[in-house]
Amino acid sequence: VIGWMQGRCEWGPRALGNRSILANPSSPHMQEKVNVKIKFREPFRPFAPSILAEYASEYFDIRDDRNSSSPENFMISVSKVREDKRLTIPAFTHVDGSARVHLVRKEVNLLYYQLIKKFNERTGVPLLLNTSFNGRGEPIVNSPTDALNNFLWNELDCLVMGKFLIEKERI
Repeated sequence: VIGWMQGRCEWGPRALGNRSILANPSSPHMQEKVNVKIKFREPFRPFAPSILAEYASEYFDIRDDRNSSSPENFMISVSKVREDKRLTIPAFTHVDGSARVHLVRKEVNLLYYQLIKKFNERTGVPLLLNTSFNGRGEPIVNSPTDALNNFLWNELDCLVMGKFLIEKERI
């Protein structure tokens, strides 16, 4: 699980890849880990998937003709998770079978797109668990100091700020 702070802070109701906590969506225990040990909230709460836009229809009931102004680009609408993918991405599926999808496009956020693309090349999964980079009751991190403080008091594995990778000492 990583804290990811890149470029300018997003403006709006969702973390869209500049101030995010990111994790492997295929781990069956990841939802609980992020909720309990990082976000400090109820263990059952689902997260949103950030997915490479060109793979969206393989995982969700979503049309391929979505453009860069569609609500899915801003994580403000829900789509049904395809039945055959629900076990592949358990941390995303709400009780009604839906997920709040975030389509990631190269022309909108190149660095975030490249991160998910590399994850897909290694795992065969073209998406990441994405939640806002903040703790319960806290605002989204806005400065390097905010990011470091958040990183130090929860169980994030590492922090990526710009070109810097910060890891906790493993004992």
